[in-house]
Amino acid sequence: MTAAFDLAFKIITSPQIEGGFCNTAGDTGGKTKYGIADARDGKVDGMADLDGNGTGDKRIEDLLLDDAKEVYKRDYWDMCKCEQLPWPLALYVFDAAVNQGCNPAVRMLQQVLGCKQDGVIGQITIGRAQKAGHSESEIPAQYMAARATRYFGTRSFDKFGAGWLKRIFMITRIGEIK
Repeated sequence: MTAAFDLAFKIITSPQIEGGFCNTAGDTGGKTKYGIADARDGKVDGMADLDGNGTGDKRIEDLLLDDAKEVYKRDYWDMCKCEQLPWPLALYVFDAAVNQGCNPAVRMLQQVLGCKQDGVIGQITIGRAQKAGHSESEIPAQYMAARATRYFGTRSFDKFGAGWLKRIFMITRIGEIK
């Protein structure tokens, strides 16, 4: 694990973002712990798929922070090539992948960078991000604006929107400080 991933993971699993267990009525993801949703494997069965094979391995309630860390690294950080992105953009893309999915996270990045929006992080996307994604540029703010705009189009925005927007503001504030 790298220092950037460890810091991003610590931020996202903090109590203000994804910490702890919840089972919110109306949440189609079902039970969630440390941001690992029951429905992540396509089934709401009370089990988390930890190894990515599509079958639940462990009850959501029994997940450990280390379980979440392995899933986050493999399925979000590595999938979005966050290690190759500058801070705070790496944090923002990582958080979007966890909360909104890897494909939308990458497409939003490509949108703000002016790349082809194919959902695949290649050398063009990485190169443009490295040139323009540092905290002194507008790209990180444009990325978070794209995330907010996408939330507004989500069918459950009326129920969860305030929490999602709070998440964006918290991540932005914390990411700029680190």
